[in-house]
Amino acid sequence: MSILVNRDTRVIVQGITGRDGSFHTGKMLEYGTNVVGGVTPGKGGETVHGDIPVFDTVREAVEQTGADASVIFVPARFAKQALLEASTAPLKLVVCITEGIPTLDVVEAREALIANGTRLIGPNCPGVTSPGACKLGIMPSQIFKPGKIGVMSRSGTLTYEIVSTLSAAGLGQSTCVGIGGDPVIGTRYVDLLSEFEADPNTEAIVMVGEIGGQDEIAAAEFFRQRMTKPIVAFIAGLTAPAGKRMGHAGALVGGEDETAASKIAKLEAAGIPVARLISEVPHLLSLAEKTLVVKVPHRRVAAQRATIAP
Repeated sequence: MSILVNRDTRVIVQGITGRDGSFHTGKMLEYGTNVVGGVTPGKGGETVHGDIPVFDTVREAVEQTGADASVIFVPARFAKQALLEASTAPLKLVVCITEGIPTLDVVEAREALIANGTRLIGPNCPGVTSPGACKLGIMPSQIFKPGKIGVMSRSGTLTYEIVSTLSAAGLGQSTCVGIGGDPVIGTRYVDLLSEFEADPNTEAIVMVGEIGGQDEIAAAEFFRQRMTKPIVAFIAGLTAPAGKRMGHAGALVGGEDETAASKIAKLEAAGIPVARLISEVPHLLSLAEKTLVVKVPHRRVAAQRATIAP
């Protein structure tokens, strides 16, 4: 199993005829993703990548193909409309790769998606990959290895580094999710922790965070109160200058508890080991699996768990 996407996920690509949409659709198809259609207004009736039909609207695409997920590659100025259009179709999942979308546009679109029961990943994210089964987005396919480690990250490139390190150590992944680096996003760490906790194919989780925001702190509290599976973290930005945005729009320290050092302290206090170097992550995973203590109401019981094997 995996979370969010699998072999049965039926995908449409919004912006499929554009440069980025067309290129990454080809890569998703090569990986085995079940891309069943695309959407570009004014180009309905065309086909791309062999026999993939193009539709004028998301609703038409969903009705004709039975799609349950969409990945968005449209320019930022059209992204709000693309998201709102996706919200009117019965989709389970929308992954928005586009960066630079105005925050108020994201707020409005996110509310519309929530109201219709659709999960949003992103925007400004690399997407979602369940290794060996399905890829939505721009993650490089060759670094993944099927396995039992869930990965969630605010950073695209750090996701790739972590996954490559895990795969080289023989630790495959169940699902990897890039949640996006903007201040307003659709899905946060605690949402994914619930999914990973319930997934029988996930035995441990790696969380990749950075300066700014409260997401990692909320994840630490969620872990302390509700998780039975181990988490290992990596927090970027230990040397980030105070008051400067570092890469992502959301990577801006707004208070003392949003620095990398403060987040690391809170994570470790909750029982989550934090790697100072990416290369330390596989070793910390093996240690966390051996020493995890399961939290249950009013008592703590030492977990008897098998060490994660390559």
